[in-house]
Amino acid sequence: MTALLSFLPILVVGILLVGFRLPASRAMPVSYLVAAGLALFVWQVPGAKVAAASVKGLTVTVQLLYIIFGAILLLNTLKHSGALAVIRNGFTNISPDRRVQVIIIAWLFGAFIEGAAGFGTPAAVTVPLMVGLGFPALAAVVAGMIIQSTPVSFGAVGTPILVGVNKGLAGDESVQTAVADMGFAQWDGFLAFVGFKVALLHAIVGTLIPLLLVVFMTRFFGKNKSAREGLVVWPFALFASFALTVPYVLVAKFVGPEFPSLLGALIGLAIVVPVAKRGWLLPKGEPWNFPPRAEWEAGWMGGVEIDLKSGQAGGSAKIGAFAAWLPYLLVAALLVLTRLSVPLATWLKDVELKWSGIFGTAIDASLQPLYLPGTVFIVVSLIAVVLHRMNGVGVSAAWGESLKTTAKASVALVFTVPMVQVFLNTDGGLAGYEKMPIALANGVAALAGGAYPLLAPALGGFGAFVAGSNTISNMMFSLFQFEVAVKIGVDATWMVALQAVGGAAGNVICVHNVVVASAVVGLSGREGEVIRKTLLVFVYYALAAGVIGFVFLKLGLLPPGG
Repeated sequence: MTALLSFLPILVVGILLVGFRLPASRAMPVSYLVAAGLALFVWQVPGAKVAAASVKGLTVTVQLLYIIFGAILLLNTLKHSGALAVIRNGFTNISPDRRVQVIIIAWLFGAFIEGAAGFGTPAAVTVPLMVGLGFPALAAVVAGMIIQSTPVSFGAVGTPILVGVNKGLAGDESVQTAVADMGFAQWDGFLAFVGFKVALLHAIVGTLIPLLLVVFMTRFFGKNKSAREGLVVWPFALFASFALTVPYVLVAKFVGPEFPSLLGALIGLAIVVPVAKRGWLLPKGEPWNFPPRAEWEAGWMGGVEIDLKSGQAGGSAKIGAFAAWLPYLLVAALLVLTRLSVPLATWLKDVELKWSGIFGTAIDASLQPLYLPGTVFIVVSLIAVVLHRMNGVGVSAAWGESLKTTAKASVALVFTVPMVQVFLNTDGGLAGYEKMPIALANGVAALAGGAYPLLAPALGGFGAFVAGSNTISNMMFSLFQFEVAVKIGVDATWMVALQAVGGAAGNVICVHNVVVASAVVGLSGREGEVIRKTLLVFVYYALAAGVIGFVFLKLGLLPPGG
């Protein structure tokens, strides 16, 4: 019964967003009330703790809105300076085929940004870029969400493994004993071994992600609504997939969990772009494009208008290709630099606003404003103003449009993230129940029995769907997955790897990631439509990973320590 009740806030989200097609701004307040009601009256969590969890959720909301604003500001600054028109021409020179462009921007560049920053940043960067290049807003959001799967386990320089799995397992004595029995003298070696298994699973399941990207583009947003028009580029799509995943696995094996996504994507870009420019592995005939804008369905377009005529009113200089791309290069460089263990990153982290013991509870909230990606976006936007010699009219227009778009996203996030925090902080109630995520996990494991490995990725995905983070999902469920593996007599490292892979895939359907991605292109209120499409990808990813993991476990492949 507690498992069923735990699922209720999420079920409400699914019914209202996907079933009734309500905007997140209307669905999420209902979900918050359901979660808070269960916490207060069923779990009997003290009101002060529910309030504290809600306040923590609001602090996270502020951070997300800050990232949204920074991403939109960068887009609008480049739009008004005329740089976006130059960037679009550059992509056309690589290939005018939109199927190629979505692979390069979403799959490869998006994976690089994920490896550098994580936490939803790829969508904030690539989605507005694709809209600026002429993609329908809905198509850009769907593409930006689909790729938040394979690279995510190694996002933000390995945070989901080095922080998520690490914190989820490190404090348990039985785990420490089991890891020592596996032959690992150092804890870091154990984490690296789990990371390699995660990379191997992702490389197998993620092989089809670039192909799914183009099939979704042609099936849902093409003139002929034809999946076949996407499938015909399978040689190029698979080539682009292997160009990333092969170095990705090798880096995970020989370097560690910090750099598989970041280096894999960089190597992939270096390999794929020259091939695309020469038209190799691509079908003969006319390049595929979206139908003319006048024929777009009303639901495809967002509230952010991108006029890509050269010589915008806001810019006073003719911009070259390098100067146009320089802001994005600076974003990538600064995101990497601030995520490494260097003095600059330490200084940025040290600037912190913290509220410890909110309302007398054990819940803390903190904000590191200078460390957030939003600060990088804003700083680079200001640099672009000088670099592109923008005038006051262009700068004013960029800031005004960005503030308006951000405001539209605020209502949904103000309820989404507090609901998540209430859900996660339901332990310690007078009823004596496990907190909601663990109660749900226990119910799933009890029903599945020995077949549980098939469902392990789905549980990890559920954690990310709720929490909005692979890292938090791994922190919540890694120990649970480890213990279930011991109970049913299978390799616990594979089970933890399945958790991490599923947690990564859960980002594809995570509500607040969809809200953020939709907001940056003015699609607020259309989140359910995005999730209805990306849910197909999540089901594929979780199911395929579960089947592969189950087979690996049954065959005893890659035994502990091996």
